[in-house]
Amino acid sequence: MKRFISSILFFALLSVTSNLLAQEKRTITLQEAIEIALENNYQLKQAKNNLELADYNIRSEYADFLPSVNANFSGSRRTGQQFISDRFSEGLDPFVDITSQSISGNVSASIPLFNGFENIHSLRASEQSKLSEEESLQRAKEQVIFNTASNYLGVLLDMELLEIRKENLENSRKQLEQVEAQVEVGSRPTVDLYNQEAQVANEELLLTQQENALKFSKILLIRQLQIDPLGEYEFTVPEIESNISAEAVESYSLSELIDQALLNRSDLKSSIANIRTLEYQLRMTKNNLLPSVSASAGLSTSYSDQYSVLGENVTFSDQFFDQRINRSIGFSVSIPIFQNWNRMYNIQSSQVQLKNAELNLDNSRLQVIQEVTQAYNDYTSYVKQLEASEKSRRASERAFETQQERYNVGSSTLIELSQAQASYVEAQSNYTQAMYNLVFQEKLLDYYLGKLSGENVEF
Repeated sequence: MKRFISSILFFALLSVTSNLLAQEKRTITLQEAIEIALENNYQLKQAKNNLELADYNIRSEYADFLPSVNANFSGSRRTGQQFISDRFSEGLDPFVDITSQSISGNVSASIPLFNGFENIHSLRASEQSKLSEEESLQRAKEQVIFNTASNYLGVLLDMELLEIRKENLENSRKQLEQVEAQVEVGSRPTVDLYNQEAQVANEELLLTQQENALKFSKILLIRQLQIDPLGEYEFTVPEIESNISAEAVESYSLSELIDQALLNRSDLKSSIANIRTLEYQLRMTKNNLLPSVSASAGLSTSYSDQYSVLGENVTFSDQFFDQRINRSIGFSVSIPIFQNWNRMYNIQSSQVQLKNAELNLDNSRLQVIQEVTQAYNDYTSYVKQLEASEKSRRASERAFETQQERYNVGSSTLIELSQAQASYVEAQSNYTQAMYNLVFQEKLLDYYLGKLSGENVEF
């Protein structure tokens, strides 16, 4: 009994230990987050399935160049009045009420010799369709990378803002302790104590709000990664460079960036491949007005228990494999004359689809130019904002330190100190947000240029 109880306790302890290990935090870097998203994203999986389907379609188009072969085999049993030709030749009544059995089989093959180059155009269209799917898959990967990096950046920003809130709350609490001591000795009025207590309470509220904002950002990132939402995750903070100056921005050329985007964007390449697909389909519909030529060959045989030669029954082997074998070979020409204008309608429909695709491509190119131009302008603006916010942060820090020293010697009021502290916190937040906005804008510009890849994505 003791052994049984010990075994139960052992397995219970093992289960609890396993659950505790399972709940340990998983550390995820930016590169790991992108790799996880690329592996789990359902839209990428669908795009890969579409690409695989395009491969099968090309194989099917190649198979259309081969002849088609069909084989049939049938057997029957008939009871009733039947016509027997051999009895007619013997001067007997050819209609006899009997039960007969028969077997027949045939093999036929056909191949198109000319069908207006439909097979060739259809194969070329399938190849362009596959190319379009490949570029669509690449653009979908870039979208996943950009969304993952953006959500990861949002988590990092909220983490930085949370640290600022914690630091500010700690400073307010230290200031509260100092004010309490000064009020006790009578060097400060009681109203300063109440004001500082209200300031601490407000900082605690802001800290709670920032904690909730961080949790929400993590939820968005976890949803993007499509991993267990109940798991515990820790996202590492990479090195973020913020030493970008306006001189470095001047090295960019907007016209070169636009040319690069028009050349690299996978969605534009996909649209171009789609236009070529429609061009081949238009040729197919036009060539349907041409005659088509095909060749065919066949082999057939049969057996009947009522078959006879000169009144003697013939065996199955002699009938099926010798006497009743028929062979055929031939060709056919089909000339389209009139089909209720269906072919002309198909041609017009294909032309309209091609024109619409070309218009969509022109519009996409204009949109790319607009996106790159806007991203470039925003990037230059964020560089200037970062420089201005850094100057403001340094000045606010010095102002806060000065007011802190003046308040300690009694030459400044608590209101002035609180204002200086609020200005310093705001300047810190503005600088952090400006830095992350600039990094985000860099990734957005790379995305619009079609430069994002799943390898070594850095901030």
